[in-house]
Amino acid sequence: MYVRILVPLLALLLSASCSLAQQTEVTTENCSPSVNLPYLSNTKLPDPFKFANGNQVKTVKDWACRKREIQGLLEKYELGPLPGGGTTSATLDGDRLNVTVTDNGKTISFSAIIILPTEGQAPFPAIISLGQHPTIPIPPGVAVIVMPTDMIASQQALFSRGYGLFYDIYGTDHSAGAMVAWTWGIGKLIDALESLTPAVTKINNKRLGATGCSYNAKGALTISALEPRIALTIAQEGGTGGASCWRIAEALSKKGSNVQTARQIVTENVWFGTSFDAFADKTDLLPFDHHMLAGLIAPRGLLLLENTDLTALGPEAQWGCMRAAREVWRALEVGDRVGFSQVGGHRRCQFPEKQRPILEAYISRFLKDEKVNTAFFETDKEGGYVSWVDSEWMDWQTPRLR
Repeated sequence: MYVRILVPLLALLLSASCSLAQQTEVTTENCSPSVNLPYLSNTKLPDPFKFANGNQVKTVKDWACRKREIQGLLEKYELGPLPGGGTTSATLDGDRLNVTVTDNGKTISFSAIIILPTEGQAPFPAIISLGQHPTIPIPPGVAVIVMPTDMIASQQALFSRGYGLFYDIYGTDHSAGAMVAWTWGIGKLIDALESLTPAVTKINNKRLGATGCSYNAKGALTISALEPRIALTIAQEGGTGGASCWRIAEALSKKGSNVQTARQIVTENVWFGTSFDAFADKTDLLPFDHHMLAGLIAPRGLLLLENTDLTALGPEAQWGCMRAAREVWRALEVGDRVGFSQVGGHRRCQFPEKQRPILEAYISRFLKDEKVNTAFFETDKEGGYVSWVDSEWMDWQTPRLR
């Protein structure tokens, strides 16, 4: 039995009629969010629409401020701080985009590979692939940029902390995890694309996607949450630390599931900041969870490609977490901009043909600016997740933000 939640085409038409503020990123001034919070236990998923001071998010501008607060909390308690500033220069040598960054009195350089399509007309939309060539099929007319994320921050094991170009600039003792370092690197990559201009690179800087599978999917989700210039995120089988919420994974583990937990993640690798170690056994104290990390991407496009069969990834935790995240898009009246597809019967990072229609729909809409239906939220789990009850995890209401 294939369980699917499809919103009719009417939803797409209604979405098109929403105000401009609901379709694009909104910024706000005079916003002073707090990241210094008391430790309060909450075993449910925290309310994304409530400020740390208890005030409710009521408008689009309120949400812009709340996003800043959530990002600050994530950087403080989980990811580590994302540096700003520095100068970037770039050259293009054939298919190699050479990027040089100077900050903190130090200079580093790296190269990304640009693979232009053989069809279509420049400037092309492009998908930035973390660490390797993409594990998803790339449709005609879309470029690929292979970003050497492991050069920016190594992710071999726990001994990798502090190794990579990011740490060459900011110090081996910098508290940011690898995914923040990758975010910094991709930000500099986009700076380089913008400085060279589409006339030189043949890349449309307004139509950039980011993708990765497994640990690189965790990275793609985090990068897009922190980097607003990513128009479409395609995160494939990221598991815990990606599309799965910490609290849900912990609850499933206590019931006997072999899903990865926060404690296992922090003893495996260096994706997260050093501050997160203190919460690995106390995720209920976090003032956020990954439904709020994903929600930072709204109202931009997000597609989660998951695998029903890989229990270590927490299929139910992914399902529930992204149902909660979807409420942010719904609050902005663009609920068809976040898609979820969970299909089993294949190895990890082996793309199943069943997911091709939804993948192509998201790329067509968000990178090619075509009017197609993207209202998909589906799993092929037999009977669905009958034990999942939204109200048991979400004790908050979704506002209508205008």
